[in-house]
Amino acid sequence: MWATLCHLGGFAGYIFPFGNVIVPLVLWLIKKDEMPLVEREGKKSVNFQISITIYTVVAFILVFVLIGLPLLLAIGVFDFVVIILAAIRTNKGEDYHYPLSIRFIK
Repeated sequence: MWATLCHLGGFAGYIFPFGNVIVPLVLWLIKKDEMPLVEREGKKSVNFQISITIYTVVAFILVFVLIGLPLLLAIGVFDFVVIILAAIRTNKGEDYHYPLSIRFIK
């Protein structure tokens, strides 16, 4: 359950700025020593959300070149779909590897 919440915490970014990174990070830091699944999946979620934040900042800068708006839309849809897939797989007890995720925390 906690591992699934780490993934679903990425939706907090749609509510408040950087919530997509803060919520999974806090959940991971609180539960990583108690549960191995949370340690693995929380780390993946935090890495993915940091990656998405970087991609969003770059796309926002590219808005001035007129390609950023479609990129922002694509990133938003991609983030939404991938978070749901990760939550479903993790809820089943399976490992999920995010596509296009940069591994900041190893």
